[in-house]
Formats: sequence, C-alpha cells, structure tokens
Amino acid sequence: MTTTFKVKFWEIKRREGRKRPYPVRWLTDKVEHSEWYAAKALAVSRLSDLTRAARNGEPFDIESGLPVGELRRRNSLSFLEFAQSYMDLKWSDAAATTRASTVEALATAAASFVRDGAGRPEVVELRGVLVRTLLPPTTRDRDVSGSDLEVIDWLRRNSRPLYDLTDSVAVRAVLDALAAKLDGKAAAASVYQRKRAVLFNLLSYAVERELIPDNPLSRIKRKVSKVVDQVDPRVVANPRQVEQLLTAVTYVGKRNKDRGAHLAAFFAVGYYAAARPAEGLGLREDDCTLPDSGWGALALRESRPAAGKRWTDLGEVHDRRGLKHRARKEVRIVPIPPVLVRILRDHLERYGVGPDGRLFRSPNGGVVSSSTYYRVWDDARQYALAPPQTASPLAGRPYDLRHAAVSLWLNGGVPATEVAERAGHSVEVLLKVYAKCVDGQRETVNTTIEGLYTDR
Repeated sequence: MTTTFKVKFWEIKRREGRKRPYPVRWLTDKVEHSEWYAAKALAVSRLSDLTRAARNGEPFDIESGLPVGELRRRNSLSFLEFAQSYMDLKWSDAAATTRASTVEALATAAASFVRDGAGRPEVVELRGVLVRTLLPPTTRDRDVSGSDLEVIDWLRRNSRPLYDLTDSVAVRAVLDALAAKLDGKAAAASVYQRKRAVLFNLLSYAVERELIPDNPLSRIKRKVSKVVDQVDPRVVANPRQVEQLLTAVTYVGKRNKDRGAHLAAFFAVGYYAAARPAEGLGLREDDCTLPDSGWGALALRESRPAAGKRWTDLGEVHDRRGLKHRARKEVRIVPIPPVLVRILRDHLERYGVGPDGRLFRSPNGGVVSSSTYYRVWDDARQYALAPPQTASPLAGRPYDLRHAAVSLWLNGGVPATEVAERAGHSVEVLLKVYAKCVDGQRETVNTTIEGLYTDR
C-alpha cells in the first residue's frame, strides 16, 4: 500500500444525463478518483467523510483513493464473516423453516462469491460446509472431518470482501448463481426470488452498519420468469370427489396399524376447516369444541411444520410455532360443520389422544411426518380417482384439501371477509390467490354478454 497526505477535492456539480448525476471527485497525489450518487445529500455526506479524514491527518491510499482506516475496514470483513454475523442476528427470532431457507440462500451466494484461489473446491463442497457448519450459529463449534476442514480453511481464506459487492459486475455474478441449480439448469423463479430476498436483506443490514454505501440490488435489474402465486383450479376437487377421497383414506394401510384410518380425521380437518396440514398436526383435544349435535369449533393455535433437527431449537424434526402470519400466541377460531364434529368425536373415541393431548400422532407418539401422510394420500387417490384423474393435478397434495374448501366457500357465496377469517388470510391475499378458482358468476356473466349481442 502506497499512501499520501496530498489530497485535493473538487466541488460537487450535477452532471445531466446520468442515472447518478452527483459526483464526488478527488485526487490522491496525482491519481483521480470519483464516486457517483443519485441524490446530492448522499454525495455531500460522502465528501464530508473524506474531507474530515484529510483534516484529521489520516493518510490516503493512492491506488484506491480511500483513507487508510476506511480501506482497512472494507478489506477486513469478508462476505462469509458478515453472513455469519447476519445469521447470529436473525437466528433466535426466526422460525426453523426460515432459518433453513436463509442458510440455503446465503450458502449459494457465499459459495459463488470467492476468489479463484489455487485448490478451489467444487461448489457442492463449498455449499455443504456452509450449510452444515459455517452459517448456522449452533454448528460452528462442532468437530468436522479432515476433508471438511480443508474446504473450510480454503473458504475462509478466499471469501471475497463484502465491499466488493458494490461493484455491479460482482453483484450480477452472485445473482446468476442464485438463479441456477447445482447442475447448471435454471432454478424455479420462486426459488430465485426467495434467495434474492435473503441477499437483499443481508445487504440492507450492511448499509445499516455503514459497511457499504447503498444496497446494490436496488439498482440491478435482472429478468426472471413470473412467479405464479395463484391456485391452479385443476387441483380443486369438488365435494363428491373429496368425499370419495376421505372414504378411500380409511382403506389405506389396513395391515399397518390402520395408518389411513387414523389420519382420516386429519385430512377431514384440512377440508372442512380449511386448516393447513401443519396446523392440523398441532391440534389438541382442548382446542376442539365438539357438541353432541350442531356446529362445533376449532381453536387453531399451533403449527408444526417439518423443518429438520438442525434448524429447530429443541432438535426436533418439526418446529413449534404460532399460526402463519400471526402473533405467536394468537388463536384462529374456525367454526366446523356437524359432519366434522362427528368425524372428530369418532376419532377421539377410537384413538384417544397422545400424552400432550394431540389428536394425530405417529406410532411412537411423535408428530406425523409429511412423508407418512403423503404416502397415505397418494394411495387414497389411487383408490378413489379414475386413472385420468390420478394422472392429473386434481387433489395432488393434502394441502389441496384446503384449496378445495376455500374455493367451495367462495363460489357458494360466503362473504370474502368471513372466508379470509376462517382460512387465516387477509381478504386481499385470499382474492389474489384464489382468483382463478372463483367461477360461480361465470354463467351469469356469459348470459349478460350474450344478451348484449342479441338485443341489438
């Protein structure tokens, strides 16, 4: 590093025709430097920082033009180190599934944002140690194998400085990595957007800590496929089809401790109460109001999504969390029709509850795994549906029972506000997600349009 105390600054003058029209320009010895800003206030602030360093007698690096102290700060923190500090910040308050998806996104970015040093490991090896060891705060102190130690050591030495992401070319390279799978094929648009959102939040945190001047993703545009967040109407089963499916479930696994029959009420909760599968898994006896006749109610209060032992606080496969998009202890009361009241009463009489009061459980008393109830559902579709329907998306997942319920309510004329309350959505999200499934008015509209032509 060659330094100098000979620093000269120019006045800020707007340059027309530029996206960032306000330049901060200065000389170190005889080398000219410039930084460009979209707002004059940002440029003035930056110029003030530089002139303050010069007045304080701080030497400037001639090549980069930066005060030595700032240059050292920029070079001292690698992307890996900052990603670890970001995970430390987010870990305790994040749901287990959020922890997993955040680590996955940062591992993809960190594995690509490295120097081309000698002995560079394969990307799959870099991502592996990042996910298993380096990024989760709970695994960094664990013993690792010799091969992993070599990869970790290389990554720590070759992770590029965080500040390098202020360069547009570098940012685009990382975004390209987020948009690709390990085999080089394009990742799903939803996967890319989720990973990009994680990177955006990490860089916003870097701006907050004054490690970079702005979030570079705000000025980088990258064309991606549109994410479809509406329910495909082809997955929505009608009431007769759902009835056949729920009946077929009871015939699954007759020789395997009646696994299908035990889960019949679980699937019924998904349909008649529009509960998410993870909400059904958390249902307890004291959450159920089951009168001898008439309507009952479920007080949905807990969700048990599968996340993996690495990501949960208690080392369990299923996380313990509140309802989606709600405060931790908030409860959603869902009135349930007499048919579901009878199904749940029969279930309790036949199977009872687990030690913690949960209605649905594995043979050893744990939470039913998603692989188990998916297998039961797949078998039930084979029993209940014709071959062309089995090959179609119709009710392809247990979650589609919820879609069938919400679509039925909306098309039946139930006010959107009431449907949203029971399903745990906002009205805006409800109407957006189920826009293609609301067809109850199509015949009326068609008749009206036809009349416009024939009445003339």
